[in-house]
Amino acid sequence: MSGAAATSPSERNARLAELLDRVRAGESGALEPIVRELNPLLWHVARSQGLSAHDAADVVQTTWLGLVRKADQIHTPAALTGWLVSVTKREAWHYAKRAARQEPTEDVGVDAVAADPELDAGLLADERAVSLMRGFRQLTERCQELLKAVAMADRPDYAAISEALGMPHGSIGPTRGRCLAKLRALLLTDPLWSRT
Repeated sequence: MSGAAATSPSERNARLAELLDRVRAGESGALEPIVRELNPLLWHVARSQGLSAHDAADVVQTTWLGLVRKADQIHTPAALTGWLVSVTKREAWHYAKRAARQEPTEDVGVDAVAADPELDAGLLADERAVSLMRGFRQLTERCQELLKAVAMADRPDYAAISEALGMPHGSIGPTRGRCLAKLRALLLTDPLWSRT
């Protein structure tokens, strides 16, 4: 991955185009490096459309299945990243639209919740999550996008993040640090975060 981070966008696109050609030729294993490199970006795109992690996983998987089915229909292999991002956005939109139409099938009342010693811990965790999201939403849009992109992978691909966010590769780490410091400061002033 470190070699990928040092390549220019045009070299990266050419490498991805070559891998796509190998996928089209039926070479087993050629899809894996594409998935490994672009999956964090697609997760970021799906999550930025407002989907939960579970729903985003479904959308990203559908995107990859679409690539396998339609690999021969991509006319410009060098534009693979753009094609995948567009498909992910479209799938996320369709997924969100379908989810909005679905009605809950069962009404679970308060009486249905059994007394559970872990319930208090769960409620505290929920309060912290609400507090965290409130602080996160107070960050600038640039900080929110960057932190979402970095959080989607164990080892973020800074080249993909740079391309997706239009941010110089060398400024990603320092900007992330400033964004996290701002979030930390916001959380320390949040009474809900402090008491949990």
